[in-house]
Amino acid sequence: MTSSTHKHQPHQLPNMYGATAAPPPTPSAQPNIPVSTSDAADALSILLHRLPSPTLTLPTRRSPPATCPLTLSLNNNSTTAPATLLDDLLSASSQLGFFQLTDHSLPSQLARSAESDSLALFDLPRDKKESSFPKNWPFGYEADDEDDDEERGESFRLDSSCSTESAELSSLDSLREFTIAMEKLGVRIVELLCSAVGFENPIKEDPTRFCSLMWITEGVPGNKPALSGGFYPYIVGLQYQIRCQKYSLLADSGWVSVSPQVDSVMVTLGDIAHVWSNGKLKKVRGRPVAHLGDTNNTRCISMSLLVTLPADSTISPLLHKLVGSNDDEIEKDEEQSDGSSGEREERLFNSFSFEDYAWRVYHERILFKDPLDRYRI
Repeated sequence: MTSSTHKHQPHQLPNMYGATAAPPPTPSAQPNIPVSTSDAADALSILLHRLPSPTLTLPTRRSPPATCPLTLSLNNNSTTAPATLLDDLLSASSQLGFFQLTDHSLPSQLARSAESDSLALFDLPRDKKESSFPKNWPFGYEADDEDDDEERGESFRLDSSCSTESAELSSLDSLREFTIAMEKLGVRIVELLCSAVGFENPIKEDPTRFCSLMWITEGVPGNKPALSGGFYPYIVGLQYQIRCQKYSLLADSGWVSVSPQVDSVMVTLGDIAHVWSNGKLKKVRGRPVAHLGDTNNTRCISMSLLVTLPADSTISPLLHKLVGSNDDEIEKDEEQSDGSSGEREERLFNSFSFEDYAWRVYHERILFKDPLDRYRI
């Protein structure tokens, strides 16, 4: 019989370490061996070097390769434009908004002489530049302000007669002749564009309905492009390609890099032509920006002729309905297979003041937002 004084022994778990094995030491019982920071860094470095190195391909920012613009050829001996030229002009203008013109009437020697006249202007002392070409917006001389963070560079904006307040600079004969010849070519391009799209030319050859602005800038190798160096509305812009040079254009599709042929005239369509055509013609915002490298020590002059409008003008779409030769053609358009009416098209822009628009886009330095958005319907 079991004694009542026998104490109850608690149930014990089996010893996993054997009858005589001691339990493993607890972390608190581990000896505290100090490890220096340098030793830990060396150990980590050895460990990382033993790991296989991953192969990483990081994206690189590369400028797109320069392309040669679509080439159009003018027949200077003909008073009327052939149908093929109008078709090509409409294709380039409605798809790209720029092209290059060959077989034009501008002598290459005249362009080079005009460039020499322009270089002489930049060599003048600054006080002479300011007094000879006082600011009468949008014309005059402009340079960087000391407290201005933007690098706009120096520029001259001249009228078609290259007027100056200095009698000493009245001998800009080559630049003046070149400007007048470029203006004449630009007016002809506007006439061809209107014929290609199908609306009446609003300026014709009436000098009171348009004006020209010769914008001259100098690019210095190694400097950042003057992307914000002014933006003035225009119908068409012309730039003679004196030498092999790459440019960036801010088109509707984004920045485009082009390299026109030497002795060609690069033509860009502006925001006025875009609104006139009710959005049918693409546009280029601002002037072409030259690419200049650090190794080229040659001075680079850009001479851009802008055919634009007088300050008191109103801009509005001119293409409100399809052009048909007779009523039968319009009736046929009205009975299209998709059931839509071809007689009239939707108006995309409200009318607006040219002067207000020009002042705003020039002084606000708008680049990444289309300034025409506020006028869209």
